Amino acid sequence: MVSARRRIKEQRRAREFQAFTAGAGGRLLHVATLLTGDPGEAERLVVAALSRTYADWFRMRGEDPYAHARQELTAGYAHRAWRYRRPCGGRLDRLPPRERLVLVLRMYEGLADEQAAAQLGLPTERLRTLCQRAVAAMRSRDPGSRDRSDRDAGGRDAGRAPGGREPGGSW
Repeated sequence: MVSARRRIKEQRRAREFQAFTAGAGGRLLHVATLLTGDPGEAERLVVAALSRTYADWFRMRGEDPYAHARQELTAGYAHRAWRYRRPCGGRLDRLPPRERLVLVLRMYEGLADEQAAAQLGLPTERLRTLCQRAVAAMRSRDPGSRDRSDRDAGGRDAGRAPGGREPGGSW
């Protein structure tokens, strides 16, 4: 009798979790890829986060399973962030791991400052500072933007005619 109840409970748990991973797995993988910059490492990070989420499935009662899985994912990334400092050619790999994590949570996941700060265990002002620093770093290193070295002494683009046009080009 007890084993039959346990089996039914485990089957229900497995079905619920399978439905959850079918819906949230792709988004979690994308978040992990943004964080790590490496699809293989991202998959390992997601599998570890989902394993811990599955283990806590019945204890979550009323808690958002995606928020729990994201918390596990970010904790796993933060714990092993030194591993992900290899440049992989992505735009975010210019950022230190903590700034990357803050930027992904705030900009991609759309978490409010207070939620992201609570998830990372940081004061809200510290999170805002990290986010501003990350955004500034991304803007300053944007391949489409020009450096001051591309400007002449008058502040104009060195490769452009006085009206802002390319030399010899048309509007």
